[in-house]
Amino acid sequence: MGSYLDNHLFGKVKVGERGQIVIPKEARDKFNIKPGDNLVVFGKEKNEKLVLLKEELMREYALKILDDLEIE
Repeated sequence: MGSYLDNHLFGKVKVGERGQIVIPKEARDKFNIKPGDNLVVFGKEKNEKLVLLKEELMREYALKILDDLEIE
């Protein structure tokens, strides 16, 4: 639908009765999201922002953080 540099706008989604949403196909394709993938959901209550992150990427970030810790 639109993008600016590395930011993208994929349109809107509607929350169903059971709290489910459908991730737009363009977003699934761009971020290689496949059926069965797990996503981690983060939120910031103050400004009502939600962020979805693929579980594998979150795991990579966490492992990098742990690797970077200097424990003596």
